[in-house]
Amino acid sequence: MRTAYSVETVRSAERVLMARLPDGALMQRAAAGLAAACADLLGRVYGRRIVLLVGSGDNGGDALYAGARLARRGAGVTAVLLAPARTHARGLDALRRAGGRSVAPGDAGPAIRRADLVLDGIVGIGGRGGLREDAAALAELVAGAPAAVVAVDLPSGVEADSGEVRGAAVRADLTVTFGAHKPGLLIDPAREYAGSVRFVDIGLELPPGGAEAEALQHADVAALLPVPGAASDKYRRGVVGVAAGSARYPGAAVLAVAGALRGGAGAVRYVGPAGPAVLARFPETLVSAGGPSAAGRVQAWVAGPGAGDDSAAVAQVLGTDVPVLLDADGLRLADPDAVRARTAPTLMTPHAGEAAALLGVAREEVEAARLAWVRELAARYGATVLLKGSTTLVAGPDGGPVRVNPTGTPWLATAGSGDVLSGLAGSLLAAGLSALDAGSVAAYLHGLAGRFAAQGAPVGAYDVAEALPGVWRDVRG
Repeated sequence: MRTAYSVETVRSAERVLMARLPDGALMQRAAAGLAAACADLLGRVYGRRIVLLVGSGDNGGDALYAGARLARRGAGVTAVLLAPARTHARGLDALRRAGGRSVAPGDAGPAIRRADLVLDGIVGIGGRGGLREDAAALAELVAGAPAAVVAVDLPSGVEADSGEVRGAAVRADLTVTFGAHKPGLLIDPAREYAGSVRFVDIGLELPPGGAEAEALQHADVAALLPVPGAASDKYRRGVVGVAAGSARYPGAAVLAVAGALRGGAGAVRYVGPAGPAVLARFPETLVSAGGPSAAGRVQAWVAGPGAGDDSAAVAQVLGTDVPVLLDADGLRLADPDAVRARTAPTLMTPHAGEAAALLGVAREEVEAARLAWVRELAARYGATVLLKGSTTLVAGPDGGPVRVNPTGTPWLATAGSGDVLSGLAGSLLAAGLSALDAGSVAAYLHGLAGRFAAQGAPVGAYDVAEALPGVWRDVRG
């Protein structure tokens, strides 16, 4: 599990560690890891031109000490001092003794344009609200230069705790982060600015259970996947009810059923007007002519994909005592009070536009502050919320770390992909996973299936569903 911690938590752990170490030792640990990452990126250090963007905080000190290490290996290092009077004095002295030089921001243009690598140490993890004018001008200059850009701990101008970018910011090719991941390194839009992320362990002791965000890895997903035993039958594996599709959108029902079947369901019961289309593709589906209440025994329901205006089916599903997944039209048709009144788990799976409609805000607001809004939506509805997007987030109604999905591909932005995800997550709910785990595991598998199916080319939603068994085998190793 990759975990990310708030600025306050990281700083508290740093204070505890610094009290036990000699003065400056922690910064030297960070600088050593930073210099090693820069050297690996460059391949050859001797003769390379390196520019340090140095602010007044500890990030600037980290950059200066790393620059000194690289200068001792034969690099030509120039430090651009944004706040000369408040520059880390010992770090600057170390750089100068190693042969480095410093310039004012107004004189930095030639060095930046010739640089092989730019090290961003302008603002630390406590920065808010984008870069100031002088730093923003440097960031713009760097963006137009051919140099590789390495950020110290976090790209300057992005917000560590929220993942928001409220103004000008540095775009890095690589971010070297110390001691702990920060939420902004995992969550868009800030994640896009971070590039690849390299973690440097500096010995911080972080509180168990104190993470703000977490991302599952292969081993975590493998441990959660339901695997049938010798005594399993279809009910022990989980039976999913799917109330989806309409005369206009029968394909949504087919794709939701595909996701459920390929997601390990013991059986799928389908209710809705798309029965003939579902049976034509999946004859093993148990199709009912009545509504959800007449469908028979299920362990979870998926309601809403392509449902049009069938509010009666959504209301019946919400009235059951089994886990329910609401997607697409189901989100729009569901009575908020009925969702809040449920005692069984509810998993809502909106994209940013649907979340914005439920919250009564503009889509752009949701996309700019995804972490804050997914938590808000989960709290308002008393439900687990899977917010789809460039970084899919899963938040529980009672707080705790938000799950960040690390898999996926832009090729998944295709019609019907979300219907497959709904069926997949529904199958995991029926197998007994919690709403948080079902949403997180489904997003992980769905993202990998998109990669497997696409392989760098356009892909259809049904291809994603068909790739799920291969992904399942890959994760279980």
